Amino acid sequence: MTYETVIGLEIHAELATKSKIYCSCSTAFGADVNTHTCPICTGMPGTLPVLNKKVVEYAVAAGLAMNCDITEYGKQDRKNYFYPDLPKAYQTSQYDLPVCKNGYLDIETDGKAKRIGITRIHIEEDAGKLIHDRVSGASLVDYNRCGVPLIEIVTEPDMRSPEEARAFLEKVKSILEYTGVSDCKMQEGSLRCDVNLSVRPSGQAEFGTRTEMKNINSFSAAFRAMENERERQIELLEKGEMVVQATRRWDDAKGESFEMRSKEEAHDYRYFPEPDLVPIVIDKEWVAKIKKGIPELPDERKHRYITELGLPEYDAKVLTASKEMSDYFERTVACGASPKAVSNLLMGDVTRILRERELSAIPFASESLAAAISLYADGKVSSGALKRIIEALFDGEKDPERIAKEKGLIQVNDESALAPIIEKIIEDNPKAVEELRAGKGKTMGFFVGQAMKASGGSANPQIVNKLVREKLGL
Repeated sequence: MTYETVIGLEIHAELATKSKIYCSCSTAFGADVNTHTCPICTGMPGTLPVLNKKVVEYAVAAGLAMNCDITEYGKQDRKNYFYPDLPKAYQTSQYDLPVCKNGYLDIETDGKAKRIGITRIHIEEDAGKLIHDRVSGASLVDYNRCGVPLIEIVTEPDMRSPEEARAFLEKVKSILEYTGVSDCKMQEGSLRCDVNLSVRPSGQAEFGTRTEMKNINSFSAAFRAMENERERQIELLEKGEMVVQATRRWDDAKGESFEMRSKEEAHDYRYFPEPDLVPIVIDKEWVAKIKKGIPELPDERKHRYITELGLPEYDAKVLTASKEMSDYFERTVACGASPKAVSNLLMGDVTRILRERELSAIPFASESLAAAISLYADGKVSSGALKRIIEALFDGEKDPERIAKEKGLIQVNDESALAPIIEKIIEDNPKAVEELRAGKGKTMGFFVGQAMKASGGSANPQIVNKLVREKLGL
């Protein structure tokens, strides 16, 4: 029997506000434990929260960018559950009147486009963080994260494979970055997702029993978790056993998931309207103002790269996936560099070095990259020398032309200087001469290689090729 996978996602994104959702405490990451706290975000009796207006603005911007309807009159609700990192014993969230609803995003996998529905985007506060001390066996609580504003993006169960889910996650991440709604630093927990997954026999209309895997904080981990859970559920069904609806924890290091508790439903949380907060009123003028401030989004930028800059669709898709990379590309092109040359370097050597050195951003100015490309375009350095210049820029050197001169990378284009080298190579390699005259074109590579070696890598390969042919009368 064949099975179909059904996936829905709940994506939590920390908003890029400087202060928390209901108080003025800082949202900055990495502070000493329990230093970004106050009576409001730690739930002290007698305190009253005040909603941060920027939180609503960011939620509306995200909703507009994801084709949502905006709720003009909404409210906030208490979601009741008991956990040590939730000092109030409830989370302020939204239940039936979220800020955004009925949206969608179009994704592409295997060359096929598909529309994924977005049920809702609502605002809520984050909980704290438990720190487990293995030595003492105790658990400590850091409340710095309490009250950090979140949006939760809830999709329809429209995805049918882990590949589609990953494509959706990547698109959401780039939109949040482009709009400035979130920094999406997954290593800091700014973006994480819960995966709801079920399987059903192919052709069956009813959904199977779903499980939820919570707080997965990398796309690769989410993909592996979905692959594993799909296989686990299919294996159970093949044995004639039942899939139990439950919340599970994914251990990426072990490649396994573990049941945490039975899956809660909305009634388990005993939602009721938050009595300490006034309703959220979003008028059309405010929505229009926010919409006007939304910058060019990834799909629009991708289309422009293809139609105006002449980039292949693949290049445009890769570059626009990251706002930081796309902005860097634009700044380099603005310096006069060829769009395709910039694209090739960014997708090739620059990305390779970033990964090798585990860097999150390019550490040198776009003007330096443009200057390096200019050296190559003008025939002053070879492609191999260009790679070495890029490496030097990553090492902290600033001036590509100075790098090229100090490292002896400037190409020799003077035919009179190269002629004696070529004559010596021809004289010392009669067999290679015979092969080249016999039509073995690959032998030219031998001559170019010998010339590069003899010149310390500074010979222009095109000039070498031309001189060899002239000397041999080819």
